[in-house]
Amino acid sequence: MSGGVDSSVAAFLLVEAGYDVTGVFMKNWSETKNANGECEWRGERRDAERVAAKLGIPFLTFDFEAEYQRDVVEYMDREYSRGHTPNPDVMCNEKIKFDAFYKEAKRLGADFIATGHYAQAKNGNLMKVVDQNKDQTYFLYRIKPEVLRETLFPIGHLTKPELREVARRADLPNAEKKDSQGLCFVGKVKMHDFLATRIKPKQGNVIDMNGKIIGTHDGVQYYTIGQRHGLNLGIEHEYYICGRDVSTNTIKVTDDKKDPALLKREIRIADEHWLCAVHDGMRVEARIRYREPLAPATLFKDRIVFDEPEWAPAVGQSVVCYEGEKVLGGGIITE
Repeated sequence: MSGGVDSSVAAFLLVEAGYDVTGVFMKNWSETKNANGECEWRGERRDAERVAAKLGIPFLTFDFEAEYQRDVVEYMDREYSRGHTPNPDVMCNEKIKFDAFYKEAKRLGADFIATGHYAQAKNGNLMKVVDQNKDQTYFLYRIKPEVLRETLFPIGHLTKPELREVARRADLPNAEKKDSQGLCFVGKVKMHDFLATRIKPKQGNVIDMNGKIIGTHDGVQYYTIGQRHGLNLGIEHEYYICGRDVSTNTIKVTDDKKDPALLKREIRIADEHWLCAVHDGMRVEARIRYREPLAPATLFKDRIVFDEPEWAPAVGQSVVCYEGEKVLGGGIITE
């Protein structure tokens, strides 16, 4: 229970269905402060604890700060320093929520774990949800099949407005709480600001497609392919990042959103994780970003070929493949 309304409603629905429920808050980061100077996680835990009290269920706190530092933050540091674009939410789910949390819950005797993710599990398969604007299966493709079989997603059948109505009906104290924004388990902080505390800024040049210097930046690690905000070039013209060179600390930009430098049909992947059997030449639908429309593609060993070019794929991002409503799995972009 994160303190948010999604996991709170998940707990309520399980209690209502007759499960023996224990609420658990995970403390994974203690550096982010709120407007009052208090550690962000303390306020979130208070909200979760209030809901648990309302539901009449036991409430525990698991401290995974060391694991989060090792498996998520240090992973991010390495990847961004290499000029890659990792997805911390994907790694957080794999290493923390569905590994460290799962193992501790099982050690304490739990039969299942449950989360407030917008996802569904049916017959051992990870499935999309009704509300496609909220579907979070992109972030969950690296769950181990044996963990998935013991995971419940109580809110997967609800749209967000329906979920809010359930929270009001249950008179949950956080029924009107806004959705959280920011880095997984770190809090309301912008990625650029978070990285600036961990990777030293280093000024470099921004060049156009002709090699002309048109501005400067504070480090390639703070930017990603396709980005158009935050360049501060002092030019009204809109530019998109289409290339980054870590060795020279240079960013290349184009003013054409349809520039071939931004479009790729073939994407190579590694560190693949499949939830069910796939085969060479298999037809799938895939996405390279959360909420991006699914695109038809053909899956091959260590690569995916899209029917039409995909816009601005970046090394380090996840590609997730689907067959109808079922999540097949995916991998990390390497080229």
